[in-house]
Amino acid sequence: MVTAKLKPSHSKLKRFKEIQEPRLKFKEKLSYGFGDLGNGLMFDMGQIYLLMFYTDILGIASWIGGLVFLVSKFFDAFVDTGVGTLVDNQKNFAKRGKFKPFILYGSFPLAILTVMTFLSPDFSETGKIVWAFVTYLLFNAAYSFVNIPYGSLSASMTINAEDRTQLSVFRNLGSQGAMFISGIVVIPVVSLFPNHQIGYPIAVGMLAIVGVSLHMICYRGVTERHTVERPNEKGLGRKAFLNLLKNRPFIVLAVYTLLTITALFLQQTTQLYYFKYVLDEPNLVGVVSTLNFIVLIPALILTTFLSKKFGKKMTAIIGVSGFIIFQFINFMFFSDHVVMFLVINTLAQLFLVIPNTVTWAFIADVVEYGQWQTGLRSEGIIYASYSFTRKISQGLAGFVPGAALSLIGLVPNVSQSEGTLQGLKILFFLVPATACMIAVLIFLFGYPLTDRKHKQIVKELALREEI
Repeated sequence: MVTAKLKPSHSKLKRFKEIQEPRLKFKEKLSYGFGDLGNGLMFDMGQIYLLMFYTDILGIASWIGGLVFLVSKFFDAFVDTGVGTLVDNQKNFAKRGKFKPFILYGSFPLAILTVMTFLSPDFSETGKIVWAFVTYLLFNAAYSFVNIPYGSLSASMTINAEDRTQLSVFRNLGSQGAMFISGIVVIPVVSLFPNHQIGYPIAVGMLAIVGVSLHMICYRGVTERHTVERPNEKGLGRKAFLNLLKNRPFIVLAVYTLLTITALFLQQTTQLYYFKYVLDEPNLVGVVSTLNFIVLIPALILTTFLSKKFGKKMTAIIGVSGFIIFQFINFMFFSDHVVMFLVINTLAQLFLVIPNTVTWAFIADVVEYGQWQTGLRSEGIIYASYSFTRKISQGLAGFVPGAALSLIGLVPNVSQSEGTLQGLKILFFLVPATACMIAVLIFLFGYPLTDRKHKQIVKELALREEI
């Protein structure tokens, strides 16, 4: 009898120690960050270059290219929920873990489909449109099978708040590193080939190979410590989805993400047009990527400092607010001046790193909130539903510029009218800033889950022996 009582007590003490004290080593956090670096070296190709590839290389209209993004992302949003359900409903996990096998086996198909999206076959106009839809739909589905388990992985690695913030820092380091590499490598490599139809798939293929290698490092370098196998009970998947409607932190975070990620990807999608036609610097993306990468480390250090000082919620608010301020400054004073644009834009991107970093820690916290509220732990479904929101954002960010470029009268590869140039400025600066302004107000007044509240929730779960 005594032994039976002591064992749970010992387990609780161990859990409390994990809550209070960080335990992840640098190597494991770095390996986790490499996972998102690998993701980005494939995913960022579409977000940065694919719309221009569609209009300038494949030869389809910009609004159709935007429609490809919109339909593909909406389709993939539903794929995400299916993958999340599949992940959560697994039984008898293999020794490789609950989440890691998806990274191992999904990486190679993802790399192949990444390259296929940048092939330009000699089809009719209709055939090219069908090709664009099919390849990008398949790419997004393949990405879901890697990214949903990867994103769910962090909640199983640690229950310590500081560890989770650090995982978010390393994940964002990987994500921003991918943006930097993509920004400085692709255009120069493509330019080496007189025929850009050949240059694009070669450049993208090189990065995809590196991405697969980084996924393998992530797979081998991280450990799942807190996984739960669901009981054999019908309707648990449906119950988990319904529980999300009661999860206020998740709902507020989803709306906040819908607005901020739409703003982020809207800038990424339109930047090539802004550089080429407004600033008359078509190769400026490499300079911007380099500057953004230079401020990355200071931004991550600042994120860690602010998070310890004010908590994750206020850290995110500070970051988004700084981005908004510098967006308006650039639009009003420096939108036609290359040097000053670069200075102010770099400051804006520094502040944008901050909320993008802590966002991933919010998701892991929301998992425990849902478990505390309902008794059901659903990492896969929660992350998939959050990813659903991000995919909708990405779809809007692909569709809006495609449609807007047609509305403002942009014609590829010719000089643009003053009205079109002004429209590009509004699309690049004001639309993202306005979306972020709405997001930060919603998050400030609506998100209830502070670091202190989360720590108390995890302690209660430990007492209930649910983690």
